Amino acid sequence: MTKEHDMAHDAPETTGATRSGFVALIGATNAGKSTLVNRLVGAKVSIVSHKVQTTRAIVRGIAIHDNAQVVFMDTPGIFKPRRRLDRAMVTSAWGGAKDADLIMLLIDSERGLRGDAEAILEGLKEVQQPKILVLNKIDRVKREDLLALAAAANEKIDFTHTFMISAENGSGCDDVMDYLAKTLPEGPWYYPEDQISDLPMRQLAAEITREKLFLRLHQELPYASHVETEKWEERKDGSVRIEQVIYVERDSQKKIALGKGGETIKAISSASRRELSEILEQPVHLFLFVKVRENWGDDPERFREMGLDFPK
Repeated sequence: MTKEHDMAHDAPETTGATRSGFVALIGATNAGKSTLVNRLVGAKVSIVSHKVQTTRAIVRGIAIHDNAQVVFMDTPGIFKPRRRLDRAMVTSAWGGAKDADLIMLLIDSERGLRGDAEAILEGLKEVQQPKILVLNKIDRVKREDLLALAAAANEKIDFTHTFMISAENGSGCDDVMDYLAKTLPEGPWYYPEDQISDLPMRQLAAEITREKLFLRLHQELPYASHVETEKWEERKDGSVRIEQVIYVERDSQKKIALGKGGETIKAISSASRRELSEILEQPVHLFLFVKVRENWGDDPERFREMGLDFPK
């Protein structure tokens, strides 16, 4: 990631020097990273689903706190990859960590250090940037268990600070922002004050529809689905016409996505259209199409659409 000063934007007049920097949020799948980014930014910039591995590429959410501009990099969950798409997502996550000014490791307090979290701690030993530990979902765990978990993680990695939060209800999140605002390096802001994400609107719209697809079909439809925004037309009446394609790998998956009498695709379209209208603050006419594209998970072009490098 380039961070030359010619891409930086002057912040509004404030008391004291401005600060800015990139914070990579990493963790196991479903640790709550996307929920936390949306909470800290104060707006929807990353899709949230109870289905694991919903974040596929790095999404940057931009927050202003005191005199600091904090650019959060919501990375894909780190897990043991099995498919080509898995490998690309994990590579993207570690690449994001190495590009950041500071790394924030998010651990699900209920799960603790079991499974992928243990492997991530090992991987972090190779990363040089300062690291902070954030224990999430603390409202579901006894205090003595939280303290034991924090101690165990700090034995493995030299974290500069440990926070205990709930991304769901916001508990402890202000403390995280206070710390980041004081810790990031002095310098001009990288983005305009009113910008909350660097994700293009066409891509954000596709991500929102993908979220609705997962929420509706989390058991029936596997990960072999991908959404692309193919047309975006601003109309004279102030509305926008958006056409999107949901790609699946087999005819049987297409039938699931459409539903009986088209009721499933209508429900997905309606939910996505409502949220897009709120974000864009204008009427949205959304048209969804489902197409079969066999083995799209082996197509380099699809990876580029998702902002991922195609692994060999």
